[in-house]
Amino acid sequence: MTTTLDDEKRRLRAVAKARRAAAAETGALAAEAVCGNLMAAVPLPAGAVVSAYWPMGNELDPRPLMLELHGAGHGIALPVVIEAGQPLVFRAWSPGDSLEPAAFGTRIPGPDKPALTPAVVLAPLLAFDRQGYRLGYGGGFYDRTLEILRRRGAALAIGLAFAAQEVPAVPRDPNDKRLDWIVTEAEAIRLE
Repeated sequence: MTTTLDDEKRRLRAVAKARRAAAAETGALAAEAVCGNLMAAVPLPAGAVVSAYWPMGNELDPRPLMLELHGAGHGIALPVVIEAGQPLVFRAWSPGDSLEPAAFGTRIPGPDKPALTPAVVLAPLLAFDRQGYRLGYGGGFYDRTLEILRRRGAALAIGLAFAAQEVPAVPRDPNDKRLDWIVTEAEAIRLE
């Protein structure tokens, strides 16, 4: 029986979900540590628009970081899935904004919020490796989006994760895009 790349990714997703669930017990402490690690180590362009994400389930919570970045003068945007097979769209978010329920149990800004083009993309993930690859949920939204953003110019891609989500190697194909940084509660990893 031949194992395909899709089979490898499917198996790793199951393992990674369990590892992330166990790591998520540190919740707020990990979120604060990630915020501190990113702000101390990652050079962000002044005033750059940063796309974050509203956490689903036991994803690492980026909200403390979103508040810190907003307070430092960065515009914040949240991703919106418009259609399967298409890149993400990003809508403006500010603290206190009301959000609408969306697919996969996340929340998004309403259509009345302006679309923004991020210079920095904070990406959730299930697993990561030190070569700069992330394992997502399988929809390819972030890979398609990073390809387009990078074609238009520089786009800094930062994966946010618990340290326990690291694996020796993420199965990948040519469509999988590298991250520039991974930030966990333990460290900020610059990927060359």
